[in-house]
Amino acid sequence: MLTINPLDLEPRIFYSYLTGTVAPRPIALVSSIDNAGNVNLSPFSFFNIMGINPPLLVFAPNNRSRDNSKKDTTLNISEVHEVVINMVDYNMVQQMSLASVEYPKGINEFIKSGFTPESSLLVRPPRVKESPAQFECKVLEVREIGTMNLFICQIIMAHFADTIIGENGRIDQRKTDWVARLGADWYARVNEPALFEVEKPNTKIGIGYDAIPVQIRLSKILTGNHLGQLGNTEVLPLPEEIEAYRQTPAIQTFFELAAGDNAVLTDFLHQEAQRLLSLNKVKEAWLVLLQNLNSFEQ
Repeated sequence: MLTINPLDLEPRIFYSYLTGTVAPRPIALVSSIDNAGNVNLSPFSFFNIMGINPPLLVFAPNNRSRDNSKKDTTLNISEVHEVVINMVDYNMVQQMSLASVEYPKGINEFIKSGFTPESSLLVRPPRVKESPAQFECKVLEVREIGTMNLFICQIIMAHFADTIIGENGRIDQRKTDWVARLGADWYARVNEPALFEVEKPNTKIGIGYDAIPVQIRLSKILTGNHLGQLGNTEVLPLPEEIEAYRQTPAIQTFFELAAGDNAVLTDFLHQEAQRLLSLNKVKEAWLVLLQNLNSFEQ
């Protein structure tokens, strides 16, 4: 393992390690305005949601590396404490990248990137019409630490495209196509083929990793992810459920093929449990794993 003390490297070099590992990061396409009415549009990936009540978004432009000067977004916010944070999807990614060019102050990146400005309802900076999610914000607080300018923003109005709304009136992740930032010139596309669900454990108390029988924990087939799924189970199947499941054709076949060889049987059972867990059939996986009586040894 490569171990690095940040103080031993030039900051921009350590930055490359950070951006390559703290990823993917959502992108805030931020529109701002100065007192003279000059609009700026710029993307930032040091960005995320940080509060629920009130709803807070936080993003952090760093000063320019060549001369440590403040970026136009930072300068604009020092005059007008309002922004619109526009989310970026795949249809916008090339125009978003174009908006990141360091045009001279006063140049309108809406024009340079080809985005369409749309009037906001409560703040002065315009929204990006092409963005599927737009957050009008007031800037509550600014923190300067080193070369970083941290903006804490409260959402005071939000706009969501009909195209990403599901039948329940909420955001349907399968309808989105967000773009996220990685290191160097790399991005990630977060759409349906890349999505998967993980059941939240805070709705119940799982038995935990430590309560999984040792033979299962030490499996050469099951991974840490599989064991995490198993540990999120509230209770193990009852002995009568295990016995009833043993009569199923698949389990009977495993016992016949193993021909009394416990190691072979264990491999068959763990491979089947692996398949079931990939389908999120956790109880069935437990019923398979507990067919081997040695699995009960702690």
